[in-house]
Amino acid sequence: MHGYARRTFDAPVRDGTRVTHDVYERGDGPPVVLVQELPGIGPQTLRLADRLVDAGYRVVLPHLFGPLGRVSMVGNVVRALCMRRELRMFARNESSAVVDWLRALCQDVRERQGVAGVGVIGMCLTGNFAITLMADDSVLAAVASQPSLPAPPRQGLHMSPAEVAAARDGLTAKGPMLAFRFAGDLICSAKKFEGLGAAFNDDQERIRLVTLPGRGHSVLTRHFVDEQGHPTQRALRSVLEYFGQRLGGARPRS
Repeated sequence: MHGYARRTFDAPVRDGTRVTHDVYERGDGPPVVLVQELPGIGPQTLRLADRLVDAGYRVVLPHLFGPLGRVSMVGNVVRALCMRRELRMFARNESSAVVDWLRALCQDVRERQGVAGVGVIGMCLTGNFAITLMADDSVLAAVASQPSLPAPPRQGLHMSPAEVAAARDGLTAKGPMLAFRFAGDLICSAKKFEGLGAAFNDDQERIRLVTLPGRGHSVLTRHFVDEQGHPTQRALRSVLEYFGQRLGGARPRS
C-alpha cells in the first residue's frame, strides 16, 4: 500500500453497533470510493486504483476483510461468512448492514473533500451496494461491476423494497448508473441483470446494463485486459468518462 494514507473510520450500522475499518486513500481530484470484491484488495484491484489515480481521481479504498496486496479466495469466503453482522450474502429483499457503514463513509469523504458528492465502484460481492448507495445525496455516480448477491447464483435483489424505491428515486434524479457483466458469467448471471432491469428500467433506463463477450467474471480487475479495443478496456473508458461527466475535474485517460 505504498503511497496510500491510512485512517480508521468508525460508524454505526442498522442495529446500532459501531463498525470500524481501515480506509486507504491516494490521489488528487474528485473522490471515488472503490469497494473491494471477494478475492480481496489484491494486485488487480490496486492496478484499478492506479488507473483511477492516473486519470485524476482520489481513490478511497475501504479495507473490509482479508490480507492486503494479495488475493485470498477461500480465506475471504470464510472471513465474509464470519461477518454476519455486516454481510448477509444469502439475503434476498434486504441489503447487508455494511451498506450503512459505506453510506456514512461516502458522506464523510464528501465533507472532508469539500465536494458535491463522490463516485462509487462496487464489484462482485459489493456490486449491489453501489446500486443501494445511489439513494444517498453524497453519491453522484456509481458503477456495479458483476453484482453477484444474493449468493449462490439465483434470482432476487440484495435490496429491500424500500431501498429499491429510494435508489430508483436517486437514479431518476441523477441519471443512469453503469453495470457490467460477462456474457458467460454464471455468478453474475443473465437472470440477475434481468432482475435489475425489471426493478429499475421499467419506464426509463436507470441502470445501463452492459454485457461483455466472454466467460470472465471480474470486468475491471482479474479479467481486465489492457489492450486497445478490448471490451474490458472499453468498459473502463466508459467508467472514466461517466465519472468525468458526473464528478468533473478529472482528466481523460489517453
